[in-house]
Amino acid sequence: MFAHTFTGLDVHAVNVAGHALNPATGEISNHTMASDPAVVLEWVRRFAPPVKVVYESGPTGFVLALYLRDAGINCVVAASSKLLRAPGDRIKTDQRDARVLAEMLAVGSVTEVRIPDPEKEALRDLSRLRSGTAKDLAHARQHVNAILLRHGIRYPKETRWTQEHGPWLHRQRFDEPALQFTYQADVEQAELLAEHHKRIDKQVAVTAAACRYGPVIDALMCLRGIQITTGYGLAVQSGDWTRFTGPSIGSYLGLVPR
Repeated sequence: MFAHTFTGLDVHAVNVAGHALNPATGEISNHTMASDPAVVLEWVRRFAPPVKVVYESGPTGFVLALYLRDAGINCVVAASSKLLRAPGDRIKTDQRDARVLAEMLAVGSVTEVRIPDPEKEALRDLSRLRSGTAKDLAHARQHVNAILLRHGIRYPKETRWTQEHGPWLHRQRFDEPALQFTYQADVEQAELLAEHHKRIDKQVAVTAAACRYGPVIDALMCLRGIQITTGYGLAVQSGDWTRFTGPSIGSYLGLVPR
């Protein structure tokens, strides 16, 4: 069905800028409102149906889209990486961004992202937590290694961060009090993150066994090098595997160099 009104929303944590466009009549309406789904719905319902709404994917998530869809409003979320922008266009305001979204929606040039349900988003959040903690742990360990390397201290064995490596780290001493404090703080940070990482891995294993992606995770674990945490991350982030081809799944997962 032809949507009489195309509405672009520039969504922020505090407010939302809206731009409604009716191509048939040329009618345009701009409005800035509070970032409350109920307030946005009230404004959208001022226009005669059918109405189609779009906003850009970002840190505000999918709460607004799910709320509008539950209210019967056709709302899509645009992939921010696929939005067309002129190379020399450096003017950026909320109302301008909302207008660009509405115009792109009207001509059908919006690339939509799949809107996950609350359960799927929760599973993804756990995967993101695990990934972020792993990066923080790697950085914390790099800080410890860097201090030792700068002061000519080398662990005598090849494998580090083992049960033997921990006591060895605590035996290292420096003459400067400031350096000793910094070193001990870095070691403590690395150990705390390691314990936190282990606790997350246990939760991932429990969640993977009970969630709807269990069969997919089990299938992925049949591949060499994929353990339960990797399989869980691939399954929940990819969602519906039928929407991918061989080359596109590699690009989506970041396995294909740009």
